[in-house]
Amino acid sequence: MEGVIGILLSLGLLMYLAYRGISVIILAPVLAMFAVAFAGESSQMLGIYTQIFMTKMGSFAIKYFPIFLLGAIFGKLMEDSGSAMVIAKSIINKLGLKHASLAIVSACGLLTYGGVSVFVVAFAVYPLAAALFKQGNIPKRFIPATIALGAFTFTMTCLPGTSQIHNIIPASYFGTDMYAAPVIGLCAGFAMMFLGLWWINSRIKRHQDDGYGGNHKNEPETMAEHQLPNLLAALLPIVVVVFANFLFQKMWIPSWDVAYLATDKFGNMDINKVKSIWSMIMALILAVATVVGLNWSKITDINGSMSKGAVGAMLPTFNTASEVGYGATIASLGAFMIVKDAVINVAPGNPLISEVLAVNVLAGITGSASGGLTIALEALGSTYAQLAQQFNINPEWMHRLASMASGGFDSLPHNGAVITLLTICGLSHKQSYKDIFMVSLLIPVSVTLVTVAVLSVLF
Repeated sequence: MEGVIGILLSLGLLMYLAYRGISVIILAPVLAMFAVAFAGESSQMLGIYTQIFMTKMGSFAIKYFPIFLLGAIFGKLMEDSGSAMVIAKSIINKLGLKHASLAIVSACGLLTYGGVSVFVVAFAVYPLAAALFKQGNIPKRFIPATIALGAFTFTMTCLPGTSQIHNIIPASYFGTDMYAAPVIGLCAGFAMMFLGLWWINSRIKRHQDDGYGGNHKNEPETMAEHQLPNLLAALLPIVVVVFANFLFQKMWIPSWDVAYLATDKFGNMDINKVKSIWSMIMALILAVATVVGLNWSKITDINGSMSKGAVGAMLPTFNTASEVGYGATIASLGAFMIVKDAVINVAPGNPLISEVLAVNVLAGITGSASGGLTIALEALGSTYAQLAQQFNINPEWMHRLASMASGGFDSLPHNGAVITLLTICGLSHKQSYKDIFMVSLLIPVSVTLVTVAVLSVLF
């Protein structure tokens, strides 16, 4: 029982201290060893640290660093070339003031689906959203929720083929690909989008008389028009990512001779375990080349942009990798079997429910969608894969629900993306978090639970 208390204390401290701003890279190993000591295994602490924590941390970084690296470079080039701004501005101009919230959500959604980091999306779209809301005299406090709906929800976790890491991670555990459960993903994604828009629009209508407001912080300067690419050139890299990823994953890679992967030299690897990673790497390489080729004269310092993108990839990679090492350490403790059995037995005979619960709880505790997802699947992924086979559940359902669940409780107030978004917009939790909570936590969680209920009837 002491071991279970240690695990719970460790998780609680991880959440609290991360909220207080201490780096997860520091917290994860310290609190993992705290749990080890509490479990009465302190004599094995160094061995657990080097052979479990660091090994799992390293294996995650080795597997996914190319995605983080190329994604960060691609996002930075899209930002510096003006492509992200052109896409957002074009959608906003097309839909106009009457559909301001839809315009912002659509712009964020397109960029996020195409693989641009949610942080880059927030930076790129905020100046346009502020200008649009000011012109329409719409209260500024609704901007963060509008951006969050477009960037943190349906295009991040639901839509089949989305290039975000949350859709890639489950593939290696369930032998699926990024297009897993397309009908479920589309239905759930559009439900999140329309319910979120309904909430935001009803709030805007109710508070229209408040106006944009004054004395705001971080008001953007007038949108710059210098050397911006045309819309076609701005959209083409996104198109390349989406279609190249689909072609590599569904047509080209399956036609390759990859029998060599089954040898000892390559770890007797199944192609399905790496197909999603391979296809995303190739798609992002082509997309980066496309951005550079189309904007050679517009990006003033291509090397500088790529270097900043590369540096920007390091922190999210090792934050998430540290959380993976933490999860693996917790899972190695004898006391974790009690926690594992409790989670799995929440709904005996229905692993869909326990999977969604486990991912949501861990995403909430860590304040990270990718972190909670990786911790849960690192600890329980093989168990859920076996249960899916045992109960004849389509593994694609497990993939999609794991991804959807990661985008629920992660949006609690201590979430890094939420804090960054509010900082960018110059607003506080008190002013805007209620609406962020509704569109990126309560509605996604509700849609996920309804999806689980429907699927539970089907299997």
